[in-house]
Amino acid sequence: MLLRGVRKADLFASFVVFLVALPLCVGIAVASGVPAELGLITGIVGGLVVGALPGGSLQVSGPAAGLTVLVHEAVQRYGVAALGVLVLAAGLVQLGLGALRLGRWFRAVSVAVVHGMLAGIGLVLVAGQVYALGDATAPAGGLDRLTGLVSLPGRVDPMALSVGGATMVVLLLWGRWRRGARLVPAPLVAVASAAGVTWVFDLEVRRVQVQGLWNAVRVPEAADLGRLTEVGVIGTVVAFALIASAESLFGAAAVDRLPDGRGTDYDRELMTQGAGNAVCGVLGALPMTTFIVRSAVAGAGGAVSEGSRAGARTRASRVLHGVWLLFAAALPGVLGAVPVAAVAGLLVYVGCKLVPWREARKLWRGQRAEAVVLGVTAVAIVAGNLFEGVLVGLALAVAKTAWEISHVHVETEDRGDAGLVVRVRGHATFLRLPKLLDALDALPHDRAVRLELGGLRHVDHACAAALAGWAAARGQALVASSRTTS
Repeated sequence: MLLRGVRKADLFASFVVFLVALPLCVGIAVASGVPAELGLITGIVGGLVVGALPGGSLQVSGPAAGLTVLVHEAVQRYGVAALGVLVLAAGLVQLGLGALRLGRWFRAVSVAVVHGMLAGIGLVLVAGQVYALGDATAPAGGLDRLTGLVSLPGRVDPMALSVGGATMVVLLLWGRWRRGARLVPAPLVAVASAAGVTWVFDLEVRRVQVQGLWNAVRVPEAADLGRLTEVGVIGTVVAFALIASAESLFGAAAVDRLPDGRGTDYDRELMTQGAGNAVCGVLGALPMTTFIVRSAVAGAGGAVSEGSRAGARTRASRVLHGVWLLFAAALPGVLGAVPVAAVAGLLVYVGCKLVPWREARKLWRGQRAEAVVLGVTAVAIVAGNLFEGVLVGLALAVAKTAWEISHVHVETEDRGDAGLVVRVRGHATFLRLPKLLDALDALPHDRAVRLELGGLRHVDHACAAALAGWAAARGQALVASSRTTS
């Protein structure tokens, strides 16, 4: 059996992971606009199901902040009832991608796009949860949330804002106390303290609504499956699958870089995540990803780094963390004492941690083009949505790469009475066609010209046609070899 002979270190690590995952599962569900139980169900599946399947032994699966924005948009558009079929279909797509051994290709995504995705997610998450800090209703769109911040001060509940602000202060202070943070994770201390204070003083603030796991489970019906024929639904499924896969595999790469990290089979990990999402879909829960390793106290990755530093060595720690979540979910009265403002404070903290400030500064100093890709991706996510923003970032990254590699150089050698020898070197693509034609048109018309193209590594159709047209107009022949005569 998987749990037979569980090490003491794994038992302790699983409890540490559970303490971090519990408030995050609830908070991400609330931020996604779905019942808190759905976040717990995803966390439980991530432990009991995905934890028992083959994969990286130090990776923990559960609802992650990376899909919060997209899930919220999907729920607003299609309703909570359609969430199950969306997640189920996304899981099947992941299984197919893994079976086709496409997992390794996710490592080819530009790092700037990944950081831009995280920045955009973090900014939208913060913009939305600032409203929840004061028990105010947040606008639906990302831009509307940002512009609505101007009028927010007049709509907040001072009591709720105090609870949320105090939660963030506890997160910051407790996280800096390394000894205390190793014993009890900062997210649990902050949320539990807020719940205790509001309960003792009977503060009038909005609390998390928890009805019980069984009531939250909703198996997709035939009518729900029929929605998979809709173009918008298909696009959402593809977005779920691709973004969840990318986030999971980026997290796997991060875990592999830990001192005790082990090489991950990316295709197998992708199929494992697909199986987990398929189960989550059958239960009508949130989509899952592996947690990104970002810090010891915030974001889903905090659970991973805490667990690994606590001594996790086998898959038993992942399974046990799911068991503890299941026990906690059986106590809805306790979870129902948590203030929404406290959960919002936790998610604002997580959102700020998602924004890669340090990486952005490094890119701006060393590779400003990459920094522009990061910034444009983040802005596109805030202005539009997650899927569109990532597509914009990928397109810009490809265009930047194409521009950088399409260097073409025109060298001219004057051989006196023998005329001019013009050598074209590099990569002749349509992006550099204006420069190439300008250089050729500037050549004197009263001299013989020998045009040598042997130095070109690549010529696209547009450039080939333009060069042939120029040579025909000048009555010159194109020389494929760069060999010259003396």
